[in-house]
Amino acid sequence: MAVRDLRETLSLWRLCWALAQLDIVQRYRGSLLGPFWLTLSTGVMVGAMGVIYSTLFQIEMHDYLPFLAISQVMWGYLAVLVAESCQGFTMNEGMIRSVRMPFILYGARMVVRNLMVLAHNIVVIVVVDLVLWNWPGPVAVYAIPGFALWLIDSLALTILLGAVCARFRDVPPIAASVMQMAFFITPVIWRPHLIGDKEWMLPFNPFYTMLEIVRGPLLGTVPDAVVYFSAILTSILLCAVTWVFFARVRGRIAFWV
Repeated sequence: MAVRDLRETLSLWRLCWALAQLDIVQRYRGSLLGPFWLTLSTGVMVGAMGVIYSTLFQIEMHDYLPFLAISQVMWGYLAVLVAESCQGFTMNEGMIRSVRMPFILYGARMVVRNLMVLAHNIVVIVVVDLVLWNWPGPVAVYAIPGFALWLIDSLALTILLGAVCARFRDVPPIAASVMQMAFFITPVIWRPHLIGDKEWMLPFNPFYTMLEIVRGPLLGTVPDAVVYFSAILTSILLCAVTWVFFARVRGRIAFWV
């Protein structure tokens, strides 16, 4: 049944796209700039934090601002995805109980919706690179397989958190606390080299490796093999746990919501 659920989701990709577009339209109905309000707020935050933290960390603005822009945009996508995934099934209670649709479709809908918002926020990265005339060069193509891994992990995460939070309603605040803690222990606003000889510990942080396989190439550097190994291993474990759990509880989700 889980395999059939995945197969039906792939066949309904047009419906997934249409529902994600509808979510964006409804969320920003009556708004003048729509999703670009998030782009504007992200750009202002990156500019303000860039001035402050480049001074605190004693890093040149030309080197720090592109790093901060990419980190904030990617982390913003991840943080919102985790928050929405915790309500992925419960917020669609009415549709789940009244319309027969594959459960994975609800997760894919969230991923596509957040990808649309991410596409708007990429403008911040482009503007920063244009202003500072900072281009990664041909190394940037290495970000493509990294981002593909992001998409796979995003879908697995939405299904896993959606099912777990439908069963255990205490998980959403726990997930929010974990993400808040992870933000400070992950190189998002600080550069990895600032922790000195303890930099070797960073590959054990899955948030760091997932960020670095996309951020590194966009900054003109190729991550180490250890970073790629850690990111791929994390992805395999996440997908395996998600598939086993979803296959086991798929028939109970409708009763849990």
